Amino acid sequence: MTIFAQIKREFAAIFFSPIAYVLLVATMVYNGIVFMLIVEFLSDPRSPHGAAMQFMFGGTNFFYLLIIAAASFITMRLISQEKSSGTLETLLTAPIGDVSVVLAKYAAAVGFYVVLWLPTLLYPMLLSRHSDIDIGPIAAGYLGTLGMGMMFLSVGLLASALSKNQIVAALLSFGGNMVLFLLGVFEFIQGSQSSDSLIGYLNLWTQMEAFGRGIVDTRYLVYYGSVTVFVLFCTVQVVQMRRWR
Repeated sequence: MTIFAQIKREFAAIFFSPIAYVLLVATMVYNGIVFMLIVEFLSDPRSPHGAAMQFMFGGTNFFYLLIIAAASFITMRLISQEKSSGTLETLLTAPIGDVSVVLAKYAAAVGFYVVLWLPTLLYPMLLSRHSDIDIGPIAAGYLGTLGMGMMFLSVGLLASALSKNQIVAALLSFGGNMVLFLLGVFEFIQGSQSSDSLIGYLNLWTQMEAFGRGIVDTRYLVYYGSVTVFVLFCTVQVVQMRRWR
């Protein structure tokens, strides 16, 4: 079995679960409500100036709560369910390596995460009917959302590999990603915000603020990629330990 066939299998398996459709509907409703609230807020003359999509991408806590929760729900069953049902051992004995198994599950999770955000493409289309929009910041916002989501999904997959219980895996994922999110709180406690400091570099608020303005800082993409690769490496080690038990 090639890795592409495994990715196809894992992606299809996600849609066999009712959780996938509940998450799809819940995300669409959630994003729709947040978008309407943002548009209503910005329509007030007393509100600060800013594009609706800029607020949509990291301008409120609703954004971070959504992607952290979504990453937890998407990944919670990917490995933990296989462990609890006893099918993980069968999968590991198939002619496909541990790395391929982990990467296939991760790629399927990323694919579903992208599907969750596809309906939001309607929002710029709706805004363009009433005013001119700048495509650059919107594209950068989606790029930041993808990069941050991929990092959160890798943490979720590791949590799923560490537990047989899906609920426990979801809680571990949520807690681990909240730690990544709260790293930036220390910058606000210090009373200064600077992307040149280490804490400023790790501040997800600062990162998404830059993406929302159309600034694609490669340092942030390197951060997402580095954390993702490291966490996926740890996930492979956990799976390999399972093989040799």
